[in-house]
Amino acid sequence: MLSNIVNFLTVLGDDDLKKFVLKDLKKSKVNFNGYIDKIRPTVNKNAFVSEEYRLLKVSKLDNSQINFKIVKTLSKQLASSRSNGVIFSDFRHGIFNKSTIEYCKKNIKNKKKFLAADSQVASWWGNILEFKNFDLITPNEKEARFALMDQISGIRSLASRIYDKSKCKFLIMKLGKRGLLACINNKHHNSDSYFTLDSFATQVIDPVGAGDALLAYSTMSMIVTNCKITSTIIGIIAASCECEKNGNIPISKNDILNKIADIKKNI
Repeated sequence: MLSNIVNFLTVLGDDDLKKFVLKDLKKSKVNFNGYIDKIRPTVNKNAFVSEEYRLLKVSKLDNSQINFKIVKTLSKQLASSRSNGVIFSDFRHGIFNKSTIEYCKKNIKNKKKFLAADSQVASWWGNILEFKNFDLITPNEKEARFALMDQISGIRSLASRIYDKSKCKFLIMKLGKRGLLACINNKHHNSDSYFTLDSFATQVIDPVGAGDALLAYSTMSMIVTNCKITSTIIGIIAASCECEKNGNIPISKNDILNKIADIKKNI
């Protein structure tokens, strides 16, 4: 049975932005089980937009490594969580590195939990290969090339090497407006081990948050169906829905169902 409990584990500062985050989480029926750090500020990211163009990003944050006592606290809460899956969403703001990833992962006692991970390098530094032996990882092309230090190889070669080096069970490589490539097993010479999907977005307004939507819905779909093909399709549908919204707006079940209905009309 799929748990209805959604827990959000992160570190917030003891400031007004913390109150804003907690209020928004409560509105979305998400439990905050993280840590309030009186030393570091809550991450605050702003974008300056003119018409459809994003001109500038200005962020206020502290990227220094968090105290290991905080890591232990978060890890204990992970260990006691009754959720069916755990997502490590890495924005490189001081929580994740190679040692903390392994420490938190090791302390998840229920080995049946589905583990997914994502690490972004759009604005900061991160390496998806630090997430070893996860059930699902979802790098984009830039993140894969960064991790492998490879600017010239083809997409399929990148995906197979990331798959092997990370020792993951399932990989979805995000390709932006070109859709995605999924690697579902390690038989790289077998065409059945890969498949690609185009985006289902009909009118792209704002792609921010599309990767998060894909990660969340692919993870939930895997927990429910244990089908990589179904989970990839649901994930890219969620990402497509996000692209059609202005801002990083949560994608609802009805958004997914409406998009599926639209796709059926055009078949």
